[in-house]
Amino acid sequence: MVVVPVKSFARAKARLAPVLDERERAELAQRMAERVLAAAGSLPVTIACDDEDVAAWARDHGALVAWTPGTDLNGSVTAAVAAADADRIVVAHADLPKARDLMIVVGDGGIVLVPDRKHDGTNVLSIPRDAGFVFHYGPGSFAKHRAEAARLGLDVVVIEPPVLTWDVDEPEDIPTCD
Repeated sequence: MVVVPVKSFARAKARLAPVLDERERAELAQRMAERVLAAAGSLPVTIACDDEDVAAWARDHGALVAWTPGTDLNGSVTAAVAAADADRIVVAHADLPKARDLMIVVGDGGIVLVPDRKHDGTNVLSIPRDAGFVFHYGPGSFAKHRAEAARLGLDVVVIEPPVLTWDVDEPEDIPTCD
């Protein structure tokens, strides 16, 4: 199963405001999320959100919705993973414009991590659902997720496919979107 946290398209990617207006940012955010959904292939997808428009979009695209109001990213992902009906969960962020096949991240034991290209954030990870994994999204999440796996005594596999390490956070990331 794949969990994709998605915030409101209308409020997405505020750091891109110097180069994209609100409508353009919303369209970009939605296109990237659609790319991530497509990359899930035959894996079931749950969208973790607290926005009615995103929930409707998710259902229109055949995804389940984990309604997570009043939480931050870590709380949203934690709630969606806890509610998932699968032994293994892939958490993929919705801002991966080059995302392709998420099956390469599934793994069959331990933790699989895909860092961002700067080795700061965690773009995709795969965990056993019942491992007791505590999410640490935010600055430095890649190192924090490695430490969390060590705390749990789980092996870590790091993979870095360029199609999953590229995320869109800053204006200079946009020209690379395809």
